[in-house]
Amino acid sequence: MLNINFNPFPVLETKRLVLRNLQESDKYDLFDIRSNSETMQYIPRPLAKTVNDAAEVIKMITGFTSSNERINWAITEKGEDKLIGVIGYVNFKQESFRAEVGYVLNNKYTRKGIAYEALEAVLDYGFNTVNLHSIEAIIRPENVASVRLVEKAGFIKEAYFRDYVFHNNRFYDELVYSLIRPDKYRVS
Repeated sequence: MLNINFNPFPVLETKRLVLRNLQESDKYDLFDIRSNSETMQYIPRPLAKTVNDAAEVIKMITGFTSSNERINWAITEKGEDKLIGVIGYVNFKQESFRAEVGYVLNNKYTRKGIAYEALEAVLDYGFNTVNLHSIEAIIRPENVASVRLVEKAGFIKEAYFRDYVFHNNRFYDELVYSLIRPDKYRVS
């Protein structure tokens, strides 16, 4: 049985990061991410046009979390309570003990190992707290950085879907990567 209960919100800490709940005051930092066409190029969501758009995304995310449907964490550096990215489980397939992980990082913080460190914490939470059997990531083939990230974390490419998602008036291919609970996440 999956343990999907995000109340109280599970704050995760790593060597350099604190992953916490999103809050209304994150709207400016989230706007920086969600309004940047380069940062959002592989994410099939509309660009934020105003800070209010980002505030609405935060309301949606925290609503899903409070109703135990999905969970997303604000990625922050220890000692700096500034949102630099978002990571979480954007879809649960409870009957299969499987979830989809998704993430986005402000492009000023890429290539520093932050996404990998956050991903490792979220994988640990998913396997050891939620009791997931497998975690998937759905990635556009041209998103080389994301492919490298999940492969470094041990994910295996399972599928290549042509014209899998429709966004901005065109179809895009998607890769499906999967990680079945590895031994390092098994509680003994």
